[in-house]
Amino acid sequence: MKRIGIISDTHSFWDDRYLLYFESCDEIWHAGDICSTDLAQRLAAFRTFRAVCGNCDGGDLRRLYPEILRFRCEEADVLIKHIGGYPGRYDASISRQIHERPPHLFISGHSHILKIQYDKTLNLLHINPGAAGKQGWQHERTLVRITIDKGQFSDCEVVTLG
Repeated sequence: MKRIGIISDTHSFWDDRYLLYFESCDEIWHAGDICSTDLAQRLAAFRTFRAVCGNCDGGDLRRLYPEILRFRCEEADVLIKHIGGYPGRYDASISRQIHERPPHLFISGHSHILKIQYDKTLNLLHINPGAAGKQGWQHERTLVRITIDKGQFSDCEVVTLG
């Protein structure tokens, strides 16, 4: 069983509460637009850290993190891509991969819109944790925590940072 902290679109903004809310997590997953190697290093020094680069991430982050990340965690097939769309409207850059081999969990960012949605057609859970940074039009900064155990998801929790 693992507790996962999911964050996206920090846009170089550091909030000490990231560590407070990720204290109970085994891993932190960032869905892109990190925009700061220092921020990535701080999160990686705190917990196991997985990330993808986003459209606003520069060369250093693009060398460190892939555009698409697929892996297994606690028997769940996980796919992360910054620009990913939503169930029924996946982005063209990832739609084929999702439809040909659906993951159990698909995580994306980019829109700054918090959305947790089950795709009944593909039998997958989609999470966009919203934006944790201050850049953008969102009114609230958010992140998500979830537990994965034997391929099952539970205790999904939205944290509002203000």
